Amino acid sequence: MGGLIDRYGRILKYLRISITDRCNFRCRYCMPPEGITWHKHEDIMTYEDITFLVNVLTGMGVEKVRFTGGEPLLRPGFPNYLKEFCATFPDIKTTFTTNGSLLRRYHDDILSSKLNRINISLDTLSPEKFSEITRIGDLETVLDGIKLFSGLKQFNLRINTVVIKGFNDGEIKDIIEFSLENNILPRFIEFMPLDDDIWSGNCYVSADNILDSLPEKDHWEPMIMDQEISPGPAKYYYNSKTKQKLGIIAAVSHHFCKECNRLRVTALGEMRPCLFSDKGISLIEAIRERDTLELKNRIITAVEQKPSGWDSSEGHACHMSRIGG
Repeated sequence: MGGLIDRYGRILKYLRISITDRCNFRCRYCMPPEGITWHKHEDIMTYEDITFLVNVLTGMGVEKVRFTGGEPLLRPGFPNYLKEFCATFPDIKTTFTTNGSLLRRYHDDILSSKLNRINISLDTLSPEKFSEITRIGDLETVLDGIKLFSGLKQFNLRINTVVIKGFNDGEIKDIIEFSLENNILPRFIEFMPLDDDIWSGNCYVSADNILDSLPEKDHWEPMIMDQEISPGPAKYYYNSKTKQKLGIIAAVSHHFCKECNRLRVTALGEMRPCLFSDKGISLIEAIRERDTLELKNRIITAVEQKPSGWDSSEGHACHMSRIGG
């Protein structure tokens, strides 16, 4: 198997594909309250397009694929496609990120797939705060879906929590305890300046402050990677008393750009060199023409544009639901 190496020597093996920009929440750090104008269905990649793209990229060294949105489970046929995808690419580590609201509805379909992991965005355990941050979400529906999967050994379940000062920074202990009770790996993420209309330095909590806020702080020790936790942006910690693990993602204060192994493709088939970049290389024409050589050339061009770090990217990314986080 070949390998995609950018101009800074980073080996790119991890592909994130946004399969839809649609979402049934209006999270405050992701999109405006009125929502956004959705892409037309005929403009986004079909499932056949995605399969062709991944087939080419696996030949170029990609080993892991994460499906994102918007909310992936809103796209018609996605649960069935997951099963087909996992069967087509049995050697690829396949995951998806969800807000958890539709996990119960598609429980059986997801269960029958060969997924490696499900990542669930959960920023609070307070129903009132949940309604505030998502604007239209229902916490009980999400928690119900999470608990359906939490006891299943075949799934590596993770919770992603964006820590926001004055909002949920006092819930770190509660989320850790909830995760321990439900056999889930929690990960706490620094609030990132992705959208100037949403970002506020007053909301920012550093990874160091998150670490200082951990309950029973003296029992948490830095982890060496094991088979359960693949390399990535999070630093993991192990509690010697409870045997629990957790991750902290210092996307701003100790950003992981030097080790970034990611490729990002939007639902429109555009490869973005960085989450913080508002420019990319369109792959859609080559994908729809099934032109393998041209597609590879465009992928290589996109890889060459990958910046050394997010702070050197041109412009800022659009709303998170457009690019998939």
